[in-house]
Order: sequence, then C-alpha cells, then structure tokens
Amino acid sequence: MVHVISHTACLEHDPGQGHPEHAGRLQTVLDAIAPLDLPRSEANRAGRDALLRVHHADHVRCMLELQIASGQRHNIDADTICSSQSVEAALRAAGAAIDGVRMAIEHKAHRVFCAVRPPGHHAEADIAMGFCLFNSIAVGAAEALETVDRVAIIDFDVHHGNGTQKIFFNDPRVLYVSSHQAPLYPGTGQATEAGVSNNIVNYPLAPGAGSESFRSVWQQGLQTIDRFAPELILISAGFDAHHLDPLADLNLTTEDYVWLTAKLAGLSRLHSEGRIVSMLEGGYSLAALRDCVPAHLNALSD
Repeated sequence: MVHVISHTACLEHDPGQGHPEHAGRLQTVLDAIAPLDLPRSEANRAGRDALLRVHHADHVRCMLELQIASGQRHNIDADTICSSQSVEAALRAAGAAIDGVRMAIEHKAHRVFCAVRPPGHHAEADIAMGFCLFNSIAVGAAEALETVDRVAIIDFDVHHGNGTQKIFFNDPRVLYVSSHQAPLYPGTGQATEAGVSNNIVNYPLAPGAGSESFRSVWQQGLQTIDRFAPELILISAGFDAHHLDPLADLNLTTEDYVWLTAKLAGLSRLHSEGRIVSMLEGGYSLAALRDCVPAHLNALSD
C-alpha cells in the first residue's frame, strides 16, 4: 500500500490566472486518488538546514525572506511566479520529500507518494526556475544519504531535471536517470552529460516519440539502476510526456507509466527493501493526471 503525503498549503501557491502550474492540477490528483482510500499524512515544513544540504545559503535566505502581500505576485523569471503563500507551499513540498524518505528508511511505509506542488526538479542550488522554488527531490535524496550509501533518482518528466542533475553531478552516491523530450526547456540533458562517474544517465527523446522509444531507452536505464543497486529509489513523477499534455510533444500513454513503475517496483524489491518515494513533478493535462496518477499508485502498490 502507498502512503500519501500532501498539505493544503500546496493548493495556496498561485502563480496567476492562465499559468499552467495551477492549483487545479493538485486538486485533480487528490480527487483522483481519493477512491483508493490510501493512508495519508500532512507534510512538515523543510527546515533551513535540510535545504542547505542542496541549496546555497543566499538562495535559501532570499526565498525565506521573500515578502509578498496578499493578492500580489513576484516574478523570479517569466515562468516562475510567487504569491504570498508560495514559499510556504515549497517548504511543505520539500518537507514531504523528507517525511517520505524518513518513513521509507524507518520502514513505516515502503511506498510513498508526495502529492505536492510547486514541482522541484528544475531548481538549481542557487536559483529558482521552471516553476520550481526548492528542489524537493534533491532535498529528499540528501536526507536519505544521511543514512544510506546509494540513492537512485528516476525522472520521467518530459522536461529534463537540470537542477537535480547539477546538484548531484559530482556525487557518485546518487544515480540520476532521466528520459525527456529534446529539444525542449530547459535545454539540458544530452546523452553526453555523464557526471563524475557516469552517475548521470540521460535519454533525450525526439518530439513525437511514443511508447516504443520510451520503453526502449528505459530497458537500458533499468539495467543501469540494477547494476547501481540503490538502497532507496526516488521518482520525479512528471506526467507531461503523456500524449494529451499541452506543453510538450511526446506521445506516452498511461500504460507506459504503469510499465515503468512496475519495473521500478521490482528493482526496489531486489535492492532497496521495496522502498520507493515518488514525487509529483509536472503534468498539465488534467485528464492525463486523472488517469495516470491513480494508475501509477496502483503499480507502486504491486
């Protein structure tokens, strides 16, 4: 069974009318998984020290000191926009990652899904970008590395997780494996970007690619994960490579996410005592989210 971690603060982050990363995304996910009747808890806030494991002090300070009046907004860049409750939402999202990792490592829940926003995998050590304020999954991985020696981060969001890659590029304890559309924002994630010890593995997919290409590259990726033998598997679960998504041009189906999730569940039983923490990243078709997220959780539940 999957334990769900969320927080109402994540619904209060409001980048403005017409922005694709709106609260309706998360509400759709929560409504879609409600019939699964899964155990659930509220995320704690990530503390400053946990954020400083992966973010520079100036970035953490600037975000925590950000003051925005109710009804006003602050543009970090053209796409990354904060409202008065955005930092609180980001702290709860990163806190969900910490909570999920602790639950998994302490054997309180072998499978955890963090239903949170804003997403995180674009945030670099020193900057918020791409809708992301703090890199929640990196915060979770750093928490895990306080206890275990090897963590694998699997990222199937259609956009490359430049922040996650950059944070762990020189850390052989972390294996980062990503499939993503290229060319597409943020322009990183070439196959030649290999990390300090080939701990970075990128599978760029051409616009229009679908199930066959996705499953082909992940057959290779699964072998790499198997050889790495992670003690914990983290998933950046973005569902925007789905054929219904308006922000990209890949053609995945719900069954593709189920296939990969089931394969990862199998590897977790071999290497990580069944422990997986999955975090919501992108996904901007409400219909796709409504279908894909429950299917992802069912596959996590074996």
